[in-house]
Amino acid sequence: RIPLATRTLLAIDRSTSRVILADTGCGTKWSPDAAKRFEIQHNPTAIADALMKLGLSANEVTDMIVTHLHFDHNGGLTEWEDEPEGPTRFVFPNATHWLHRHQWDHANLPHAKDRASYLKPDFDRLDGLNRLRFVEGDKPASPWDGMKWFLSHGHTPYQLLPLFDDGKNSLLFVGDLIPTVAHLRPTWVMAYDLEPMKTMNEKHFLLRRSLETGLILAFPHDPAHGAVRIEGTVDRPIVTESIEL
Repeated sequence: RIPLATRTLLAIDRSTSRVILADTGCGTKWSPDAAKRFEIQHNPTAIADALMKLGLSANEVTDMIVTHLHFDHNGGLTEWEDEPEGPTRFVFPNATHWLHRHQWDHANLPHAKDRASYLKPDFDRLDGLNRLRFVEGDKPASPWDGMKWFLSHGHTPYQLLPLFDDGKNSLLFVGDLIPTVAHLRPTWVMAYDLEPMKTMNEKHFLLRRSLETGLILAFPHDPAHGAVRIEGTVDRPIVTESIEL
């Protein structure tokens, strides 16, 4: 085992009252035995507490970006309504949920290699949700100014990654393309990746862009670094600044 975090990215546009979350972590729908198997040490109020510090609540989240539907990234989309193993309810009931259609299709008919990462209670209620918005195609347009979609296919098909730009800084929530600082080098990929060669090619492209433009990389799983800037080379990137978000 190695220590991992499950991070959520929060972006706020006060001028438009838009509150955007990217990913929700493992969620709370875990029996003691299942949590022990993965050594999940979950803080069930982490996102709510972070929102509260900014004067916000879960009901005020306007948009939920679902990078992909693996349980460690979006198990927190839903929670048990009453009893465990019973009906679920949405944790962010007023949010429009953004998900790529091909990731949805894959989650409902996964490969044998990754089907254990998709837990139906996490996302089955999305089917028919009037606040579900499917992102379509290979070059999807962004629904908002100041953000673009970056699609990644090596880890899982059509992983939907948000790239924010405020005119001064740009930041990409890298998802499981680069889950931690330890995965920065292009050849250091996870055994979980369905197509590691695609992961390597995507990392080459992304690292080159980061080195050329100063793009900030925000990680979902690194326990020590929320986001970093890098220098060095594509083959040997070096963290030069760890950024508190």
